[in-house]
Amino acid sequence: MDKKEIEYKILELKTEYLRLQHDLEKLEFVNGKLSPLEKQIADIEEELNSLNQKLREL
Repeated sequence: MDKKEIEYKILELKTEYLRLQHDLEKLEFVNGKLSPLEKQIADIEEELNSLNQKLREL
Protein backbone atom coordinates (compact mmCIF):
# COMPACT_ATOMS: atom_id res chain seq x y z
CA MET A 1 0.00 0.00 0.00
CA ASP A 2 1.45 3.37 -0.94
CA LYS A 3 0.93 6.69 0.83
CA LYS A 4 -2.05 7.79 -1.29
CA GLU A 5 -3.84 4.47 -0.78
CA ILE A 6 -3.32 4.65 2.98
CA GLU A 7 -4.57 8.24 3.13
CA TYR A 8 -7.65 7.31 1.07
CA LYS A 9 -8.39 4.32 3.32
CA ILE A 10 -8.03 6.51 6.42
CA LEU A 11 -10.50 9.00 4.94
CA GLU A 12 -12.97 6.18 4.18
CA LEU A 13 -12.68 4.82 7.72
CA LYS A 14 -13.16 8.25 9.28
CA THR A 15 -16.34 8.75 7.24
CA GLU A 16 -17.64 5.33 8.27
CA TYR A 17 -16.71 6.05 11.89
CA LEU A 18 -18.73 9.27 11.90
CA ARG A 19 -21.72 7.50 10.36
CA LEU A 20 -21.58 4.76 12.98
CA GLN A 21 -21.32 7.30 15.80
CA HIS A 22 -24.43 9.02 14.48
CA ASP A 23 -26.27 5.68 14.28
CA LEU A 24 -25.12 4.85 17.80
CA GLU A 25 -26.53 8.13 19.10
CA LYS A 26 -29.89 7.34 17.46
CA LEU A 27 -29.95 3.86 19.00
CA GLU A 28 -29.12 5.27 22.43
CA PHE A 29 -32.06 7.63 22.09
CA VAL A 30 -34.50 4.77 21.38
CA ASN A 31 -32.78 2.32 23.79
CA GLY A 32 -31.66 0.00 20.98
CA LYS A 33 -28.97 -2.67 21.09
CA LEU A 34 -25.61 -0.88 21.03
CA SER A 35 -23.01 -3.65 21.23
CA PRO A 36 -22.75 -4.44 17.48
CA LEU A 37 -22.13 -0.79 16.62
CA GLU A 38 -19.71 -0.37 19.50
CA LYS A 39 -17.74 -3.37 18.18
CA GLN A 40 -17.64 -1.91 14.67
CA ILE A 41 -16.44 1.44 16.05
CA ALA A 42 -13.70 -0.29 18.07
CA ASP A 43 -12.61 -2.25 14.97
CA ILE A 44 -12.40 0.95 12.93
CA GLU A 45 -10.34 2.62 15.67
CA GLU A 46 -7.87 -0.29 15.60
CA GLU A 47 -7.60 -0.18 11.82
CA LEU A 48 -7.10 3.60 11.88
CA ASN A 49 -4.32 3.22 14.42
CA SER A 50 -2.65 0.61 12.24
CA LEU A 51 -2.93 2.70 9.07
CA ASN A 52 -1.66 5.84 10.82
CA GLN A 53 1.34 3.84 12.04
CA LYS A 54 2.05 2.66 8.48
CA LEU A 55 1.76 6.23 7.24
CA ARG A 56 4.27 7.45 9.83
CA GLU A 57 6.69 4.69 8.77
CA LEU A 58 6.64 5.80 5.12
